[in-house]
Amino acid sequence: MRAARVIYTIWLREFKAFLRERGRIVGMIGQPLLYLLIVGQGIASGLSLKQAPSGLDYLQFIYPGILGMSVLFTSIFSAMSIIWDREFGFLKEVLVAPVPRWGVAVGKVLGGATVAVLQSLILIVLAPFIGITPSVSVVLQLLLLCFLISLAVTSLGVAIAAGMRSMQGFQMIMNFLIMPLYFLSGAMFPITTAPAWMQALMRIDPLTYGVDALRNVVLSRVMVESGGRSLSELARETGQIRWDLSFDIGIMILVAGVLISVAAFRFSRAD
Repeated sequence: MRAARVIYTIWLREFKAFLRERGRIVGMIGQPLLYLLIVGQGIASGLSLKQAPSGLDYLQFIYPGILGMSVLFTSIFSAMSIIWDREFGFLKEVLVAPVPRWGVAVGKVLGGATVAVLQSLILIVLAPFIGITPSVSVVLQLLLLCFLISLAVTSLGVAIAAGMRSMQGFQMIMNFLIMPLYFLSGAMFPITTAPAWMQALMRIDPLTYGVDALRNVVLSRVMVESGGRSLSELARETGQIRWDLSFDIGIMILVAGVLISVAAFRFSRAD
């Protein structure tokens, strides 16, 4: 019960801190619009998807990747709060409290995942503008997938931030990790069109399976005009979707479980 109370308290603090930062809320609304309307439209206007199944345009292909990008950056930003807490003394008070430290780490992870899901909801609301009309069940599936991805990414950030002493050092490490994680996830291009050495790196990138799961769910709602088949079926045949949804979810659950355990362990050992 004490651990559960700690997890809830830290989660509530993270959520309230987010609500009180007006600039962050404005950024949460504006960032998805920037990703989808400018980045997505700009890339889509200059590129075409190689070997795309009939009826699938590049913007529909990249939409799950933009959703994953939103979750990735928001989750990492949430983990950054540990550095702020250390610099302003709040973390010292938490570490000396007679409560399990791993509960604090889990509360941080859940708080970051909650904020990331809220931002992903904005992108889901914008889906009809690119020809995707998700049902209620699809929206719930996407939110659960975004939550699962955010658990893994926020846990990674917490595990790294637990041993960091400066914001500059954390940002350098995160910049070194974030861009390879994103560009090797298959968000911008299919894994089947990449060189062999890059495909090997993409298969060990955990975000690859998260983006593939999002694409499985999103494209299942886009029907091809002829044949009455979903684009997810045709995309799987041509390699735009690499694995089954159940396999992607299984990998993400495993990765999230491992990273949460690592984050809790490293935070428990923090000075």
